[in-house]
Amino acid sequence: MSEWVKVCDTSDLKRGDMLDFDYKEKKILLANFNGKVYATDRICTHADADLTTGILSEEGVTCPLHLSTFNISTGVPQNLPAEVPLKIYNVKIEQNEIYVEVE
Repeated sequence: MSEWVKVCDTSDLKRGDMLDFDYKEKKILLANFNGKVYATDRICTHADADLTTGILSEEGVTCPLHLSTFNISTGVPQNLPAEVPLKIYNVKIEQNEIYVEVE
């Protein structure tokens, strides 16, 4: 069963920022890209690197280790060596607070 978990206030995640969030065994990346907030798994599917230390750009979030870029809205890798998509999480904003739906 899923639940909505408060991650932070909207003021804590400015445009272009990324934030790491742990919930139980899940390691989640929150990103504010062009004013829209996205949530994905935070660990690269290729080599276990933390994507919050990578680069957020028009192409997506780029892994700092082997430079695979993942589409921030779909989780799909845009180039090798990563081949497995990131898990995507639903996000909602209520009363200036950001929530992520986790299972």
